[in-house]
Amino acid sequence: MVPAGISGGVGLYERYLALRIRRHEAEPPDHVALIITERDLLEQGAYGTLTDFFEWAVDYASLVTVYVSVLDREAVPALRRELETVDAPREVAVRGPDDRTPADAPIRIGIGLGGKHEFTSAVRTLAGSVAEGELDPEAIDDEAVEDHLVFPSEPDLVIKTGAERLSDFMIWQSVYSELYFTDINWRDFRKRDFLRAVREYCNRSRRFGR
Repeated sequence: MVPAGISGGVGLYERYLALRIRRHEAEPPDHVALIITERDLLEQGAYGTLTDFFEWAVDYASLVTVYVSVLDREAVPALRRELETVDAPREVAVRGPDDRTPADAPIRIGIGLGGKHEFTSAVRTLAGSVAEGELDPEAIDDEAVEDHLVFPSEPDLVIKTGAERLSDFMIWQSVYSELYFTDINWRDFRKRDFLRAVREYCNRSRRFGR
């Protein structure tokens, strides 16, 4: 609820939310992840919203990850070209479903076929290294698997728009993340929705699986 002294429009409400976050005793998320779909990006203005999201997120987080789920691998090249031209306040790295090129950019965009595919691809690569005698099976641990994921970093906060499910994404990385679901569709996602997610994160007591 907005106090009586703060009213009169969306801009004021957003400033109110930002103030609540700044004054909160808990730290905001340092790594924010967003999960959207290829269909979301077909909506008018979708790429503009993505640019805005980057602007909002870097005010709080040092690392921002966006996963875009696709159903058809053939759609990946064209989508990747589009995403590589998105305006962003910091350097962006775009990776495809089987791309394992290291990414040190503060903004990372992954195009994928789902978390199961990503995990299976990592296991297949490790199995190939074992078969070729390059890797001892006993040496395979959590870090070995993570090294073969598209983006291995574990987000503090994962935001999913449009539905209360992760769309089979970030199965490994999000195990200890705080998940925030909103029924707001991507085309209608605004700064106030992002700030609500950050505020909710600050209000939670993180247990990291304990």
